[in-house]
Amino acid sequence: MPDLAQLIGQYGLALVFLNVLVEQIGLPLPAVPTLVVAGALAAAGELSAAAVFGVAVLACFIGDGLWFAGGRIYGRRVMSLLCRISLSPDSCVRQSEYHFERWGRAALVVSKFIPGLSTVTPPLAGAMRMGWPSFVLLNGTGIVLWAALPIAAGMLFHDEVERLLARLEGYGTLALALVGALLAAYVAFKWWERRRFYRALRLARITVEELRSLIERGKQPVVVDVRSPVARKADARFIPGALTIDAAADIDARLRQLPKDRDIVFYCTCPNEASAAQVAKKLIELGYTRVHPLQGGLDAWLAAGHEVELRPPHSGVT
Repeated sequence: MPDLAQLIGQYGLALVFLNVLVEQIGLPLPAVPTLVVAGALAAAGELSAAAVFGVAVLACFIGDGLWFAGGRIYGRRVMSLLCRISLSPDSCVRQSEYHFERWGRAALVVSKFIPGLSTVTPPLAGAMRMGWPSFVLLNGTGIVLWAALPIAAGMLFHDEVERLLARLEGYGTLALALVGALLAAYVAFKWWERRRFYRALRLARITVEELRSLIERGKQPVVVDVRSPVARKADARFIPGALTIDAAADIDARLRQLPKDRDIVFYCTCPNEASAAQVAKKLIELGYTRVHPLQGGLDAWLAAGHEVELRPPHSGVT
């Protein structure tokens, strides 16, 4: 085995643990390549396959358990924090909520294999008050499958992995520099995507006080709640009289029913009003001009101390 592989073999378990843990915490450092290499080294006798699997599962449980506990204690504020540091804010909470709505608790298993959702799903489950036994069972099933598959692939294709490691060893520090450059390029691209996303959604936002003023002056603004059904179940508070539109399902049909001669205000509970701004942008493309995302969303309305309307699940103005 080349020297590089010997180095990985010597510190492999620590590297696997740290890589898996930082990925589950939310940093953009994919752990699957590390697990594949560790699996190849296990096939060559340099590492114990059981030990590699064990530390990967342990790191996953630690990271996911911390996020789940944070979700139970702090609710959706934890997910808002995640989306603010995420490199893919447009797919952060919204996709996790969609998968929970579609697959129920089994989404904890599926999300491990969907990029961008693995970190978000545990705190969302916590915010939805899922019990610890159910979380450990379902999330644990996803962890076991997620960790086992790349390790098994590395063991199955260990000859090919060894040849790749040998080739990288031949390039010496140049190979490490190349890997570092590729990682930096990936992070830079995702950061640029994030910046472009928010620039595209920089619309004429309206503040809570401006919306309140419109209501008090009898301007009859149309207020639209674009939270997902899962988000509405987790928090049944609404701005009084708000319509509901599921941005993932009936948006195209429902938007055309809104009046063009009144101010239309969309709100959500996502960071930077991302979902509300996306829906507002669609309406502008249909020729509407008096369209505004609510700055701060429902959280800002609640923080201002304005009245709210409580609605049981599956009810409300439509």
